[in-house]
Formats: sequence, C-alpha cells, structure tokens
Amino acid sequence: MTLLPYADERAPPHRPPATGPAGPFSFPLARRLESTADYDTVFRVVREAVRRVLGLERPGLGLGLSNLPPQLGAYWQVTGNLIVLNEGLVEAMRSQAASPLEFNSFVYVILAHEYLHSLGYLDEGAVRQVTARVTRTAFGPEHLATRMAEGDLWSMYPFLAYAPRGDGQRLRVVSRFDLATTDRYIR
Repeated sequence: MTLLPYADERAPPHRPPATGPAGPFSFPLARRLESTADYDTVFRVVREAVRRVLGLERPGLGLGLSNLPPQLGAYWQVTGNLIVLNEGLVEAMRSQAASPLEFNSFVYVILAHEYLHSLGYLDEGAVRQVTARVTRTAFGPEHLATRMAEGDLWSMYPFLAYAPRGDGQRLRVVSRFDLATTDRYIR
C-alpha cells in the first residue's frame, strides 16, 4: 500500500512502537551498519527501523544520485517514487569517514529523513524530530547514527560544505535498490 503525503503537513497516524522482551531496543539493527554495505542494505535498516518504531512502510522506492549543491543532502519529490541523494556529499563522507559505521550512519540518516518524507511527513522540522526519534529508539542514545540524527551533519562534519558543487542536472539511478519490496518485479 502506498501512503500519500498529507496536504496539511501533519504527521500521518502511526501504531505504537514495537517492543520485545527487552523493550524497544530489542531488535539488533545497529550491527547492520558496522560493516561495508551498499545503499540497499542501509535502506533495509531504514525501512525496518521506521516500520518497527512507527508501524509505517512504503514499498517500491528508487534511489538516484545527483550532483546537488553541498547544502542539500537529498530530496524526495512529493508524490514521487525516487529519493535523490547528493553524490558529492556521499563521496566526501566516503573519503573522510573513519569507519564503515560512520559512513553507513551518515547514509542512514539522510535516507531515513527522505523516507519519512515519502511516508507523509512533509514539514522539515517535524521530519528531523521523527528521524531522531526513530533512530534513538532503534539504536539507542549513544549510537553514532543517533548523534547524527539529533545533530547537524554540516556542523559535525564541516568538510561537507566543501563538497563538489552541482546543479542537479545529472542523475544516475542506482540499480538493485529497495529489493525487499521490488525484487519480484524489478531486476
């Protein structure tokens, strides 16, 4: 089922957070960000965290990489099916990240933010808060992704401001993305 954005920018309704025997941190999503991963692998973590914390999901999204201005991490066009990630920022972080966890956490936070937009959270301030809440619930308060989601990436990583400048004229679609929901009809 595809959820359409709410025109009045209110957050969509959601189910209570998933809890297990150990409470909301009982699912081991954080470990999946510790090893080298592709975009699909990181997005599976995003999708699972959002589903478990908010009870929402949306299948069939695509991912594109574009040469965007460095102050723009990514975007999702309202009613669209494509998240567009800033390739210059990704490459700047890839070259500077101290570990796969740091790089994957960065990609996770940006993808989670845009995924929440696609679920109907249109207000920027609200989506930042929800991204932080989902991440804190899924990974705990001390995880690097939580610190990124609760902070400002450009303050934490000042070198991002010097990433290559682009105008968004180039777009490269990432193949084999969101395979958990598209593997039956997109190859």
